[in-house]
Amino acid sequence: MSTDRRIVLFDLFGVIACHQRPGALEQMAARCGAPADAFADAYWACRPPYDAAQQTAAAYWTTVLRKLSRPVDGDTIEELRLADIDSWSRVDDRMVTYAQRLRDRAKVALLSNIPDDHADAFRTAQPWLRNLDLVAFSGKIKVAKPDPAAFRHCITALRAAPADFLFIDDREENVHAAQTLGMNAHLFTQLDQLAATIDTWLPPRAA
Repeated sequence: MSTDRRIVLFDLFGVIACHQRPGALEQMAARCGAPADAFADAYWACRPPYDAAQQTAAAYWTTVLRKLSRPVDGDTIEELRLADIDSWSRVDDRMVTYAQRLRDRAKVALLSNIPDDHADAFRTAQPWLRNLDLVAFSGKIKVAKPDPAAFRHCITALRAAPADFLFIDDREENVHAAQTLGMNAHLFTQLDQLAATIDTWLPPRAA
């Protein structure tokens, strides 16, 4: 069922923002004296509770360091935390511009898996976020994709129906989760294909 509204719901990293800066994990691994492969494994394996605000940054990094059998101290944790935030700070300016221009034709919202402290830093650095109709960061809403509750948060916040949404993400499991709830969804690969999909989904422009 639809309310005949049009809401384009974007993922952030891999769509509007860039993926983690190349080499960042290796640099963080070197900072704590851990093998790069082992550091990457621990970094990602411990991440879900941090993304969903079930764990603080300090607790997350303590877990990672202990998993690597590395010393745990406040200075190391803070250096790793700040390096991590910086590694996710880049945006694709073309996508930022495109998303903002879409607001002439539809509501534009954002749903991203991002820890609470990362979300604060990203909001400060990216004032264009204030132009969107909804920004839902997992660290703030305390649930992360592909959990259906993350999508339901957006549905409720915008007082919409699932069919009112076109969700865009670069991960298949998130696209599938949105579709299971009744949202329209698009697996993002490049802007040209996305623009064609959105042009087809949105009503024609008024003459």
